[in-house]
Order: sequence, then C-alpha cells, then structure tokens
Amino acid sequence: MIYWDISPELFSLGPFSIRWYGLLFALSFIAGFQIMKWIFVKEKKSENDLNDLVMYMIIGTVAGARLGHCLFYNPGYYLSNPLEILLIWHGGLASHGAAIGIIISLYYYSKKHKDQAYLWIFDRVVITVALAGFFIRMGNLFNSEIIGIPTDLPWSFIFASIDGYPRHPAQLYEAIAYLSIFVVLFNYYRIKNGKTRDGFIFGLFLISVFTFRFFVEFVKENQTPFENNMPLNMGQLLSIPLIIGGIVLIIKANKVQPVSKNNK
Repeated sequence: MIYWDISPELFSLGPFSIRWYGLLFALSFIAGFQIMKWIFVKEKKSENDLNDLVMYMIIGTVAGARLGHCLFYNPGYYLSNPLEILLIWHGGLASHGAAIGIIISLYYYSKKHKDQAYLWIFDRVVITVALAGFFIRMGNLFNSEIIGIPTDLPWSFIFASIDGYPRHPAQLYEAIAYLSIFVVLFNYYRIKNGKTRDGFIFGLFLISVFTFRFFVEFVKENQTPFENNMPLNMGQLLSIPLIIGGIVLIIKANKVQPVSKNNK
C-alpha cells in the first residue's frame, strides 16, 4: 500500500508556479517532436512540414481535449456557460476528445500536404500519441485525479488529498499500458523501416489503446454523477467506435494493396 501525498506543484516563486501536469504535458510534445523529426529525416520529408504538423497537432489536441470534456462530461453546464469552455486553466481535458481533435486536424493537414497521405501521417503520429498518453496519465497521478475505486490489493494507493481509502492506481495502470504500446508501435515501425501498409499502425493503436481504456474503466471512479446509473460509463461508450474503427483499418490494411507512394 502506497500513501500518495505529492504536491501537484513542482515549485513556485510568488504567484508563479510550475505544476507536474503542465511539465509532463509539455514534455509529451517535446518528446513527440523529436520522434517525428527522426521519422521525417529518415523518410526525407521537409522539416518545415514537421513544424506545420506540430501546430496542427497542438491545436487539435488542446481544442479537442477541452471540447470533449465540456460536451461529453458536463454539457448542460458548459452550454449554459459557453465562455467557461475557454478557461482551460480551470482544468478539464478528455482523451477521447483529444483523439477526435487530432483526427480532424490531421485530415486538414493532409489536405494541405498532398505528398503525405492521411493514413500515412496517422501511422507515424500515433506512435508519439501513445507516448504522450504515458506523460499525461503520470500528470494525472501527480494531480491525484482520475482515481480508481477502493481495493485491498497490496499495490493500492491512498490519495491523501482525496480520502483515506486505498484505491486502484488507475492512472498508473494507463501510464504503463500506453508506454508499452508506444514501445511496440515504435519498434514495429523501426523493424519495418517505415515500409508498412497504410493504416495498420493506426488501427493497431486504436485497438490496443481503447481496448485497454474500456477495461480499465471498470476499476476507475466515474468522472460525473450521471454515469453512476449507466451500465457502461462515458469513457467506455466512446471507446467502442474507436475500437471498431481500428478493426476496420487492420482488415483494410491486410488486404492486398500496393505500397503507398509515401513508402517508396
């Protein structure tokens, strides 16, 4: 049993403070940028395109995560107080919303960059997204949020800022899972030397991430009261179509298809 009493603030100077979550969120983009830079150099893509991609990713991730939280988990409040949606520093981001935001933003990126097919860019970006999931869930752990249900397991956490009950460290479960998925996807890409069927890595990402997310929800506290009377919570309901989408991508990728022009 672990007693978790870590401050969410790394340090503060007067009114200025650095929080663990903010630091880890920033690290997710820095690490992702370095990995994508390596991929772009390896596949002889323009670094200017990479800078453009990063901007699309940041906008899609932040806007999608914020809107997802507001519309999926508390629509009544935010539709009545729409300006609150802009107050992102008040907290509230949803990973499913981030996934949808990234899907939309990369669609527009691929429309602008005709030499990079939609699925080609997704097969590479999701490698970094899996790593970002690790950093963000570790940030949730430092914030003592997205907690698990009570348990008597020996590795349970007591979150001092919440209550005295030992709980599943659900954030840690997800962080370890996403880091493992990143390692698998990155090494698959590296071993294949980028010569993968379009959509295969993206499909594998959707299936692995959201299947794990579906099952880990059973040991997590619901984020909003309205979920208490639902057989499946919002996180599970939103995971199902993404898992199905991943299966469709895998099936299509396994059909006979020519090597993408981006992989030649």
